[in-house]
Amino acid sequence: LAPTSTDRLNYPANLIYWVKNTQQVQILDARQPLAILDPYLLEHQPQSVFCLPISKKGTAIGVLYLEHRQAADIFTEHHKTVISFLCTQAAIALENARLYQTAKIATENLRIEQSYFTALLNNIPHIAWLKDEQCRFIAVNQPFSTAFGLDAIELVGKTDFDIAAIELAQKYRADDLRVMASGERQVIEEIIINDRGDPRWIETIKTPIRNSEGDIAGTVGIALDITDRKQAQIDLHLTNHRLELTNAELIHATNLKDEFLATMSHELRTPLNSILGLSEALQEEIFGSLNDRQLKSLRTIERSGRHLLSLINDILDLSKISAGKLELNISTTTILHLCHSSLAFVKQQAFNKQVQLDVQLPPTGGKIAIDERRMRQVLINLLGNAVKFTPPGGRISLSVTQHEGAGINFAVTDTGIGIDSADFDKLFQPFIQLDSHFNRQYEGTGLGLALVKQIVELHGGNVTLHSELNLGSCFTVQLPETCSIPDLDNTLLMPFDSLCSHADLSEDREIAQPFVILLAEDNEANLNTFSSYLNAKGYRTISTKNGREAISILEGCANDLVQRQPPDLILMDIQMPEMNGFEAMISIRQQPQLAHIPIVALTALAMEGDREKCLAAGANEYLTKPVKLKQLATTIEELLRVKA
Repeated sequence: LAPTSTDRLNYPANLIYWVKNTQQVQILDARQPLAILDPYLLEHQPQSVFCLPISKKGTAIGVLYLEHRQAADIFTEHHKTVISFLCTQAAIALENARLYQTAKIATENLRIEQSYFTALLNNIPHIAWLKDEQCRFIAVNQPFSTAFGLDAIELVGKTDFDIAAIELAQKYRADDLRVMASGERQVIEEIIINDRGDPRWIETIKTPIRNSEGDIAGTVGIALDITDRKQAQIDLHLTNHRLELTNAELIHATNLKDEFLATMSHELRTPLNSILGLSEALQEEIFGSLNDRQLKSLRTIERSGRHLLSLINDILDLSKISAGKLELNISTTTILHLCHSSLAFVKQQAFNKQVQLDVQLPPTGGKIAIDERRMRQVLINLLGNAVKFTPPGGRISLSVTQHEGAGINFAVTDTGIGIDSADFDKLFQPFIQLDSHFNRQYEGTGLGLALVKQIVELHGGNVTLHSELNLGSCFTVQLPETCSIPDLDNTLLMPFDSLCSHADLSEDREIAQPFVILLAEDNEANLNTFSSYLNAKGYRTISTKNGREAISILEGCANDLVQRQPPDLILMDIQMPEMNGFEAMISIRQQPQLAHIPIVALTALAMEGDREKCLAAGANEYLTKPVKLKQLATTIEELLRVKA
């Protein structure tokens, strides 16, 4: 049958090819040339040969070959007729055999595919199924059978109406039809009650099935129990809600703390302003001469007031750092200036205790980029502690070393009482003192070293301690190399007020026309302090109790209804009744006839951003209470000079 290679054949291959290609009945004998060329015929020498093609719909699918080796011309037309009928039957038999073989192979392939598909379906840990376009089950997996208590074979051909309540069956059928109509996958979440009466969240994913022509022929579905996931989502939502409430409470508590600190700062600084201001004015003998005992008492009052102010500042700074609201104001300064200005604060205290101060600074000086005020606060705290805990006759040294690649080190060493190594961890915690007994020998709040540590860490550095009991201590402030400025300069930077000498501008005017200063202050003690001091300095003052009164006086002066000479400068308190200082300054700056008057904001508020708020509202300068009267006088003189 249809040989493909003559090399493998033991029958007349060339002859068969010829017969098959002609698709005609051939009666041959050995005398024909073609027959003589065939190897088989040459070997066997048949006397008669009869070949017929076996055809299907005009196409030869085989050859029927007959030969007779004794008699020549034995095959007749009658043979042709009979054998042609046999060829027709052979064609049918061959086609049936082919179809049977094809069907057998297809059946085997289908069986293999079904076994693979069944294994795949049963390996899905969730309920899974296939449906035809009539929404009948084609196949289901074992979890599906277990869930409904039916054998997988029994479920084939059934619908949802055979296994579920009518309401659910209608819903499932509607879902299937919607998926097949849209041709898109759909995800459906629903709650069902299981056989134990427990509610369960089920997520059903239904996807359309397409045949080889691309037409939708059914759906495939999978159902997942997502109760645990839903519960986790609910728990997460509740947790997030609780966190939001907690955050809101924390924000509220932080705001309350900030408001409390601002209020307490104002309430504490306001009386301190009068105490320190009057003591300063009395020491300057503004109100008359004093004897030595009176001056000594005033210095004690001022020293105690400054100590109280220092404690207030420490508490506020610590609160700002803890809240992440303290920002460094980085600028360039020299090591010499930083060290000398820090030592100036403790020099008198050391002298009184007969404690020797030594300073070891780099011979070339050097510049550093730091927040000078904060770093001075660090050194003053360390030097102050060294003086406090060093007995009379002891020594204290401040040494500075610079190493390339290792930054800058400030070391404060003393010969004091020393610290037990077991107490090192507690030393930098706020409000903790190592000597905490009621009869303790040394005063303090325990805030100084906590501030030192946090300010240094804000600069990117750290503080280390080496100490032994009764032998002394060494605190080392290590600042990173980024703080060091390579350009060295021996120039000693001096404070601005020590480089400039200001003449009393009130002396430049005639006595009949002194400078007029408007005081807007609601605190009677502060009002008296400022007005007394400024009057003694030759200024004339106008007093008001709130911002509204101040604006009224200013408008009257501008309109020449009250007096000819308007104020030359305004001292504006921020916290006042009826109209506060912010509102008053904004209103003043909006009036062209008043906008040129300099304003100094005076406030007991010392929170982050207060200075910026005052300047934004229209203030030319911002001073925090308690105000040093000399500083106030210098500020007033400078502003009046600029105005002139």
